[in-house]
Amino acid sequence: MKSNLIIHPGLYLKEDVIEANQLSVTKAAELLGVTRVNLSNILNEKTNISASMAIRISQVFGGTADIWLKLQMQYDLVVEQKKFEENKIHLAKYEPVL
Repeated sequence: MKSNLIIHPGLYLKEDVIEANQLSVTKAAELLGVTRVNLSNILNEKTNISASMAIRISQVFGGTADIWLKLQMQYDLVVEQKKFEENKIHLAKYEPVL
């Protein structure tokens, strides 16, 4: 998988949910039942969206938790792929002896 575009799901949450609904981070954190710092770390791409947070987002704002987890997984995969490419890590494929 090659992609130059890496979008942390916190950015989607920030722009498409919180800002789109004209909520403050404090109010959104209150609705989600988390601390403002916790939510702020996600929105600023410092923390991943956990399964618990995905459930909270889906219960408060709608949608499904698995969408948020899939976005996080895709982000993580692209980040790790880039690390492999930057460090020129190439592993030999296992070939079983027949």
